[in-house]
Amino acid sequence: MLFDNFGRIHDYLRISLTDNCNFRCTYCMPEEKIQCLPSSRLMQKDEILSLAKTFVDLGIKKIRLTGGEPLLRKDFGEIYAELADLPVTLTFTTNGFLLDKYAGLCKTKGLKGVNISIDTLDREKFFSITKRDHFPTVWKNIELMIQMGFDVKLNIVLMKHVNDDETEDFIALTKNLPVHVRFIEFMPFDKNGWDKTKVISFEEIMSDLYQKYDVVKLLDEKHDTAKKFQIYGHKGTFAFITTMSQPFCGDCNRLGLTADGKIKNCLFGKEEIDLLSPLRNGEDIENLIRMSVTRKHAVMGGQFVASYLETDAQSIQNRSMIKIGG
Repeated sequence: MLFDNFGRIHDYLRISLTDNCNFRCTYCMPEEKIQCLPSSRLMQKDEILSLAKTFVDLGIKKIRLTGGEPLLRKDFGEIYAELADLPVTLTFTTNGFLLDKYAGLCKTKGLKGVNISIDTLDREKFFSITKRDHFPTVWKNIELMIQMGFDVKLNIVLMKHVNDDETEDFIALTKNLPVHVRFIEFMPFDKNGWDKTKVISFEEIMSDLYQKYDVVKLLDEKHDTAKKFQIYGHKGTFAFITTMSQPFCGDCNRLGLTADGKIKNCLFGKEEIDLLSPLRNGEDIENLIRMSVTRKHAVMGGQFVASYLETDAQSIQNRSMIKIGG
């Protein structure tokens, strides 16, 4: 088992398959042109499987595949199929554009649920955020996944004066659809234009909702990052991931593996340890994994511990979200 120096167990691994994406959301990808890594510097299929098996042997029970956009990998189907045979809960996060291509495989291999990033329900605004006119395709694929019986979570990064006027529109989806809407507070990463004034906090939204709706607080399970709610009588639920206003570091059980094979013990941490090079050299990586876990900071990667209202984004050393794995 993997324990850090604060007694936290780590049994959840996020594996980034690529640092490329077919969307251009600025909160994830810097506005200036970025250079994606060449294939030779990315983890190859067999390397991903080998690393995943090592992590499972060390106690990992859940694996989430991320990117960039993980479905852009030409070998995504092969990677998913092989990882699905491991004794873990396997899922992935996607922008939804290519989901129809893999829905059948996911059903065959026992996928329970999928996270789909969609920050607006308005086609024009969707283009403004993603720089792609793909809303109809994404929404069609969301409906497909619901029809096929998957547990669908919709991830919405809330940003003031961008999509904060759509919170009730998203919550309205839960009336007749069994979807789980999750609002994510805007987080600072390299060159993503983060500013404290753009953050819409959990408290701001909930104060209005309690006045307008019969809101029921649902039970949050151990290690949950989302505070879950439901409107009485609705089929679906909604939740808030309060990374900035109410961090959940004290119960964190997550580790990350970047597309180029670096282990990150915190999304906000600047420290990374290379696992891919030692793996290719035939070296032992278990000790490197344990070393990374023991070096984990108590709060927010050791980079900011005060209120987000006092956070200086320019002082944070990190990669962009697309380079980390969202």
